[in-house]
Amino acid sequence: MRKKSTWFILGGLLAALLLAGVVSNFASGHPDGLDSVAREGCTFDEQDQITGGQCMAQAETDNQTKDSPLAGYSVKGISNEFLSTGLSGVLGVLITFGVGAGAFWLLKKKA
Repeated sequence: MRKKSTWFILGGLLAALLLAGVVSNFASGHPDGLDSVAREGCTFDEQDQITGGQCMAQAETDNQTKDSPLAGYSVKGISNEFLSTGLSGVLGVLITFGVGAGAFWLLKKKA
């Protein structure tokens, strides 16, 4: 790989790690567009439980990966929310980068 390409890839990886590790902690905790539409027509209490009305959110079920180590944008076992969210983002970037790099390496070998 050329030196210029290596620095470009490492710079992109560093930017992604910084965004995932730090900036992700400042994301909005409010429902996104899809969640908002699914909640239309229902009323909710202080604990975010449905108290009345009819909406798509009533058919919601638990996520099948709710017990995984990185579920809920956090790392299971780390009680500091800021650290847990940031570490979850960093691990996600590293895993994704590793899978992508491995796929490119395999494709390069075949060519």
